[in-house]
Amino acid sequence: MTERGVLLWIHGGGWRVRYHEDGGALASLGLRVVAATYRFVDEARWPAQLDDVRAAGRAARAAADGLPLLVGGDSAGGMLALHLALRGLDQPGDVAAALAYWAPVDPLDPQYRRMRGHDDPWTDLLGHPPAPGDPATVDAAVASHLGSGVPVLLVHGRADAAVPAGQSVELSGRLLAAGHPVHTWITHGGHALDLARPDIRAVTAAFLDTVLPR
Repeated sequence: MTERGVLLWIHGGGWRVRYHEDGGALASLGLRVVAATYRFVDEARWPAQLDDVRAAGRAARAAADGLPLLVGGDSAGGMLALHLALRGLDQPGDVAAALAYWAPVDPLDPQYRRMRGHDDPWTDLLGHPPAPGDPATVDAAVASHLGSGVPVLLVHGRADAAVPAGQSVELSGRLLAAGHPVHTWITHGGHALDLARPDIRAVTAAFLDTVLPR
């Protein structure tokens, strides 16, 4: 299959470990998948992780042979992909699109706080519990960085017990209000779904058709 774009894939794992999903299932959609790595929370606090994937994005762009660069990820990697796409490698709008699967995007989401208050990865990421008005909390919230117009795909399982699907629903509305083209797929299942599952593959393919040359 002809390559249509380069996808920088950012792995999940709660910013603590490397989850095994590598985005490879998306290669059959015409994407050259390149892996990004970043420091975990036991090595560095936010925004070091964004700095790391931004450097990986610049390297991927330099080796892209002129193909569009997209960024994607699952769970914590989806959050980083959204930040990278919305904020840009060097400036907002210099990434073609973001693909975020079951991503945590709001450190202050009340449902998430009830669900994960006993073991909150956001606290590890920031180095302290998230709090309203706290600069690091505000900066880590994806919705603080809207307006560049970058297209976004959000996919989430409605029974996700790790990251509430309502986070993707809420972010969809805010992205639309800020002028971003958005594809959102809230589907059956929980966290860490199979990217090759027919419905997820189909919605991803439909999204790519809107942002990449055919």
